[in-house]
Amino acid sequence: MNTPLPSAHDKPPLRQFSVHFVVVTVFNVLCAALITWGLKMGGDFRENLVYSLCIGTLALVFIDGGRLLLWNTGRARLPGFMLLTLASLPAAQILGSLVASALLGIPHRHALPGSDGYPVQLLIFTMMAGIATTWFFYSRGRMATLAAEAEAEKARAAAQERLAAQAQLQMLQAQIEPHMLFNTLANLQGLIAIDPPRAQHLLEQLIVYLRAALDAARAAQTTLEKEFTLLRAYLELMSVRMGSRLSYALDLPPELRGVAIAPMLLQPLVENAIRHGLEPKIEGGRIDIRAAREHSELVLAVVDTGLGLDAPAQHGSGMALANINERLRALYGDHAHFTLLPNAPCGAIAEIRIRTP
Repeated sequence: MNTPLPSAHDKPPLRQFSVHFVVVTVFNVLCAALITWGLKMGGDFRENLVYSLCIGTLALVFIDGGRLLLWNTGRARLPGFMLLTLASLPAAQILGSLVASALLGIPHRHALPGSDGYPVQLLIFTMMAGIATTWFFYSRGRMATLAAEAEAEKARAAAQERLAAQAQLQMLQAQIEPHMLFNTLANLQGLIAIDPPRAQHLLEQLIVYLRAALDAARAAQTTLEKEFTLLRAYLELMSVRMGSRLSYALDLPPELRGVAIAPMLLQPLVENAIRHGLEPKIEGGRIDIRAAREHSELVLAVVDTGLGLDAPAQHGSGMALANINERLRALYGDHAHFTLLPNAPCGAIAEIRIRTP
């Protein structure tokens, strides 16, 4: 059997030894009581308690000390650990009996196992108690090992999910940028000849947007202030294209500007609202982006007055929403959720709630 025995991986050696010492002391007191009043062997309770404490403490020192000496803070294999235990228990029995007899003033020849007057049943009981205690500590250590391995596996899974979320962000960025660039450059080409000031404004906003989008693609986290800067640049680009058909407002309280979030959480929702809600609508509409703190939750909302949830589904309309759900689950687990509800009298409300400490 190659089962490893944990030693000091989960606790520092001194702290671990202290815990074991307390447990062994309590066990020794119970053994002394059982020998005195249950098995009716040995002397009175005081004598049996001294013997039990001396033998049990030395067994702990030999086994725990030997484990640290032989394997340091590594994990002992079960066969080697059992050999250490089998060698330690008789040594603890003999030396512990000598120490106890010296403390009690009893001649050594009457205190050693095998001598006249030393009950054989007492020797058997002591050895069985030592083996039982050792097995208890081994099982406890094994359970701690399994728990540590489960936590490590959970941490690895969480790291993989974060990497997957980052890959999703990069994939999302690759999906957004070609669509954005082609449409914006086409508008820019048309405006250069007929409206140079407007073309200049469009180019400036495109530079702001691309700089913010590049920063978001490279970072694992961003701030609400940077996210809203990205959204403002995007909406400015859309305003040039849609003209008076699009109006918008961004509401970011000053105290929330430095709050850290995953990058581009709101960008897909804003793009989705325009492409599938406002742009197909003849008269266009309005989009409001809000951030607020409600108790222990950060609330991020994208509210539009577009065609609404009952509008015919268009190609690709569910991709952004699916990305949002998957990224939230990977990044925040149960601490975040996304909802999409109808807006009154028309349009939709996309809301992200993230529970914060």
